[in-house]
Amino acid sequence: MNVIADTGFLVALIGTRDQFRDWALEVAKRITWPVLTCEAVLAETAFHLESSERVVGMLRDDLVRVAFDCASQREQLYDLATRYEDRHPDLADLCLIRMSELYPRHTVITVDEDDFRVYRRNKREAIPLLCPPKR
Repeated sequence: MNVIADTGFLVALIGTRDQFRDWALEVAKRITWPVLTCEAVLAETAFHLESSERVVGMLRDDLVRVAFDCASQREQLYDLATRYEDRHPDLADLCLIRMSELYPRHTVITVDEDDFRVYRRNKREAIPLLCPPKR
């Protein structure tokens, strides 16, 4: 399975105390590596893990691949920010929505199901998601 990784998945995967760790490790066995992501997700991941080294290590080890350029997508990102301004999306979410449009055969893997169930790619299409089971 080809995936686009959100922050929560990466944090759960390499953070030892995360509530979604078992889920992330199980999912890691079923997905195609490297996962795609964006720099905004990597910045958030480094912040949450309090470790840039671990995030850069994922890049170095080809576990994640940056597959998005904000500068070339600025108009589309602005349109998405305007469309979803009532939800106050962060830059990482906007990038992932756009990546889902650019990579339509990829599933977004996230622990943030509530927002991603509302977001739409290409204005109307539900974004394919892989999320932890509800507790």
